[in-house]
Amino acid sequence: MVTRESSRPGGAEQRLKELGIKLPSPPEPFGTYVEAVQTGNLLFLTGMLPTEGRKAKFIGRIGAELDVETGRKAAHLAALNVLAVARHHLGSLDKVTRIVRLGVSVATLGDVRDQPKIADAASELLQQIFGEEKNPCRLVYGVTSLPLGTPVELEVIFEVVR
Repeated sequence: MVTRESSRPGGAEQRLKELGIKLPSPPEPFGTYVEAVQTGNLLFLTGMLPTEGRKAKFIGRIGAELDVETGRKAAHLAALNVLAVARHHLGSLDKVTRIVRLGVSVATLGDVRDQPKIADAASELLQQIFGEEKNPCRLVYGVTSLPLGTPVELEVIFEVVR
């Protein structure tokens, strides 16, 4: 008999392997700040952008230069950067006990109302890695501009093993 507990997937690091996801190198700060700060059992990540190396991979606003699907790709890349920074700071994503909060800012033009669809791309990746039981509360903003001209910025707070 298979129980719910025994049918649950392994830890976050194992799920990355199973999904064939190779995390990028953690992005370096674009200013005078650090990418992660841990206080007690909370890990706060700075705004994560859809960057590769020292460059923005996506530039533009949803509803102007970019469509919703491109925004979703940008959110997915920003979430990969979140994972890379968290792993770099913690040594292993298995130390994450919960995703507390996911804040998603989406640069839009006009009356675009698809910010939640774009944010879902980040939420879906985090859920794949950490499991549905660790889903965070989420806040999605529509803004006129983001750093480097990117369409998406993520803010994440993790609860971690001390």
